[in-house]
Amino acid sequence: MATVHPAELGRFFEDFVVGDVYQHPFGRTINEADSTWFTLLTCNTNQNHFNAHLAQSNPITGGRIIVNSGLTVALVLGLSVIDMSQNAVANLGWDDIKLTHPVYVGDTMYAESICLETRESSSRPTMGIITMRTRGVNQDGDECVSWLRSVMIPKRSSGIGQNYFPEVKTGPLTLPS
Repeated sequence: MATVHPAELGRFFEDFVVGDVYQHPFGRTINEADSTWFTLLTCNTNQNHFNAHLAQSNPITGGRIIVNSGLTVALVLGLSVIDMSQNAVANLGWDDIKLTHPVYVGDTMYAESICLETRESSSRPTMGIITMRTRGVNQDGDECVSWLRSVMIPKRSSGIGQNYFPEVKTGPLTLPS
C-alpha cells in the first residue's frame, strides 16, 4: 500500500520553539518590472523609484534607482510565510520596522526569522500566538529590513489548514497493473 502525503504546508502553533531560527528557503531577485509595477500599483510618485535620470542626483543611492521600500517589506514578508505564517488566521501586528540598507533593482532578497515568544490564545483555545523577529538580507549579506511581527496560528487540533484536498471521484491514484 502506497503512502499518501496529504496536502499540508506550514507549521502549527505547537511546532514553534522560542529561540529557533528559520532561514526561509526562497530567495527572490527584484527586477525593474517588479519595482516599477509595485510603485505604480501603490500610487507612489517618488521618482527615485522609476526615473533613472532624476535618481542620478540622489546622494544616498549613488545615483541608482532604489526599490520602493513597501516592496521590500512585502517581499521579505512573503519569503517568511512558508515557515512562519502559512497557516496563520490573523496578523496581529508589526512593530519596530527598520529599513537599514537600500535595496536596488537586481538585488536578491532572502529572509530569516527567530521565534521570540509563543503563548496560547486566551480567547481562542484552538489557537496560539507567536511573535518573531524577521529580517531581510541581500545577496551580499547586508541586513536591509527588519521588524517584530505577531500572528495567530492554529493548533493541529483545530483542523485548520488540514484535510482540504478534495476526494477525487475517480478514486485514488494507483500504480499501473
